[in-house]
Amino acid sequence: MFTGLVQALGTLRSTAPHGTGKRFWIEAPFSDLSIGESVSCDGVCLTVEKTERGAFQVTAGEETLRRTTCDDFTPGIRIHLERALLPIDRLGGHFVTGHVDGIATLLRVDRRPGFVEIEVGAPASLLPMFVEKGSVTVDGVSLTVNAVSDCGFSVGIIPHTAEFTKFGAAAVGQRVNLEVDVIARYVQRMLGPFLKENS
Repeated sequence: MFTGLVQALGTLRSTAPHGTGKRFWIEAPFSDLSIGESVSCDGVCLTVEKTERGAFQVTAGEETLRRTTCDDFTPGIRIHLERALLPIDRLGGHFVTGHVDGIATLLRVDRRPGFVEIEVGAPASLLPMFVEKGSVTVDGVSLTVNAVSDCGFSVGIIPHTAEFTKFGAAAVGQRVNLEVDVIARYVQRMLGPFLKENS
């Protein structure tokens, strides 16, 4: 479980095939990672397999490559990193599982003085789960939905977020990992059959 508050920007050192998946070495400023702990990498929950000073190794399986942007990872890219939530931590974002629901594309990036607005094109199957002022996770970052449209939603990037995440340099066409609010996911699951019967 995570909060969607990025703790560090890592750098992908290397990638290599591993069976039907891929193995990654990520450089990160974490000095006490443990084997087996979970780290959110651009919103994808991955397990630490090996560590060395200033870096750690994770593997993305076939299913993860299919459902996330991990298959796009190339050496040198920056990656949003967050270690798993501790019971004593402040919940500054919202509950994030690290289980990506789909891949989205940035449709519009509007830069204004001290503010960036990004329009995200979401898969149609996920659209019912976004609400104005609700929470969403984009590449592992907890953001507030400003508005919802027929093709997606928009979010605002404040200066702090722009400085400490990749969103300060966001570009139209960029693919991102999307995780809907976990509460919305369960509500949709429970009410889905009822709504179909009474549509």
